[in-house]
Amino acid sequence: MGIIYAIANQKGGVGKTTTAVNVAACVAEAGFSTILIDADAQANATVALGAPKSSTPNLYDVLAGRVAALDALLPTEVENLRLLASHPDLAAANVELPREVDSETRLRDALEPLREQASYVIIDCPPSFGPLTINALVAADRVIVPVQTEYFALEGLAGLLDTLSLVQRELNPRLVVAGMLLTMHDGRTRLSRDVEREVREHFPDLVFETVIPRNVRVSEAPSYGRPVIHYDPHCAGAEAYFALAQEVATRG
Repeated sequence: MGIIYAIANQKGGVGKTTTAVNVAACVAEAGFSTILIDADAQANATVALGAPKSSTPNLYDVLAGRVAALDALLPTEVENLRLLASHPDLAAANVELPREVDSETRLRDALEPLREQASYVIIDCPPSFGPLTINALVAADRVIVPVQTEYFALEGLAGLLDTLSLVQRELNPRLVVAGMLLTMHDGRTRLSRDVEREVREHFPDLVFETVIPRNVRVSEAPSYGRPVIHYDPHCAGAEAYFALAQEVATRG
């Protein structure tokens, strides 16, 4: 049975999509069958793996009941990695899902058959705690929280953990916080170092040892429709994501 990971944070621009794409690519490169679910209507993870935003079938088709998730999977250039693409129409799900009975379990029910198809299923969540993110957290076994090493990242962490606790208590008791991931870290600045120290002091058991550096190759890779481990496998960003994938596998 595969493990489902959600990559979630209510803040935008903290590295959720970059983390989802590159962790998925790294574990796939390690030989594990992997599926990446793009649950953000912006479809950035879809584009980052070389698929168009107009890809069909897509996650909206799955949630609408028009196609099974297994039949909507697209191949990617990364061996062992398949994609369930997003589409701009997915934004409508934020309006439609709350109108339905048991709407919080729609994604969980749709993705459940994929556990037999992959060792890892990774969901890239939208930058909010709207219906799609709640659906992803209900579907997931583990959640990874990217945290940008800047001041405002600290402001929202307590509220974020409170929300995750609420989901655990009310909707998905099996959900576990796999870890917080420090991203866009610039070790040359005092701010990055101070934020890292504060997060590690407050959440000593939750923060991954791996830190993702601010790296131009990581930023460039999506424009070529490739994960950074294919775009420049020897850059600092690629090496960090390889290390993170190993740490994720070790934590289980």
